[in-house]
Amino acid sequence: MSTSGTPVGEVDHEFYRREIESFLPDRIYDAHTHLWCHDCVDWTVPGAARDVGLAEYNRLMEDLHGQRPTNAMFIPFTTSVEPASRQTANAWVAEHVAVDEVNRGIFFIHPEDDPEWVRQEVRRLGLSGLKCYHTMSGVEPTWDADIESFLPEPLVAVANEEGWVITLHMVKSRAVAEAANIACIRRYCERYPNMRLILAHSARGFQPSHNLEGLPQLTGLDNLYFDTSVNCEPIAHQAIIRIIGHDKLMYGTDLPVSHFRGRSLSAADSFIWLYEETPVWGEKHMKVAPVVVGLEHIRSLKWACWSERLSDSQVEDIFYNNAARMLGV
Repeated sequence: MSTSGTPVGEVDHEFYRREIESFLPDRIYDAHTHLWCHDCVDWTVPGAARDVGLAEYNRLMEDLHGQRPTNAMFIPFTTSVEPASRQTANAWVAEHVAVDEVNRGIFFIHPEDDPEWVRQEVRRLGLSGLKCYHTMSGVEPTWDADIESFLPEPLVAVANEEGWVITLHMVKSRAVAEAANIACIRRYCERYPNMRLILAHSARGFQPSHNLEGLPQLTGLDNLYFDTSVNCEPIAHQAIIRIIGHDKLMYGTDLPVSHFRGRSLSAADSFIWLYEETPVWGEKHMKVAPVVVGLEHIRSLKWACWSERLSDSQVEDIFYNNAARMLGV
């Protein structure tokens, strides 16, 4: 992540008023977002404090949601693989989750963590589940990691026994269209029906064709959910709504990514990220002023909901009710 960039400003406020304000429901539940302290990360977000706890999160969410009340499921954030950093990150989230009974938090795991230790730590911290990440897999390159290498089955079994959620950012080049990913997701969901598995970033469908290809093979799994976090491709969200159902889709901001300027863009059989410093904004016939990713992401959801002819109440499900029900709020 870049530590430079332009903080939220008038170009974003104007975009919000034109594209977003009339679309959002009256309240928000953010099912994928992060809190962090400077001891755990080596970057800053433009316009944000070095330490982002609950108060700073709420301030930053005004850039995306205006004055709408926003609750969240918070995910620890650390750029280090060291155990001490993960413990600090988990404790930071737990401290801020405890302030509001409607908020939830999950526990950042390493695949070598002892399952019984994880069980006791999650209980002690008052958290609601697990977050795994491919950079902990030990596989090189980590983008080729099998799910089992960073979300081992014994930890899934504990989540099932405890009734926890698990947020999964799958990798491999074709994401949810990869046979190995499909097989693992089905096996985990069918074998462990009491845990709830969330596929982050609309099944990491930054290339929507992967969702169109893979999601039909994941139907009928009652404990499978999706968060939309910073995916800017409307068809990625539409595929979930149409193939799985709108009641399994949950809005997520993915702060800090929400406050970087640019967007994801599907290309060929993959995708790229356009960042503020990417030299394409002035190409051809005009200059484009990029807005922050979080606003582009909400607009993609607006287009998806419009294309699928969702009612206002169904939109509210995606932005609040689905997450609240899943988390027992």
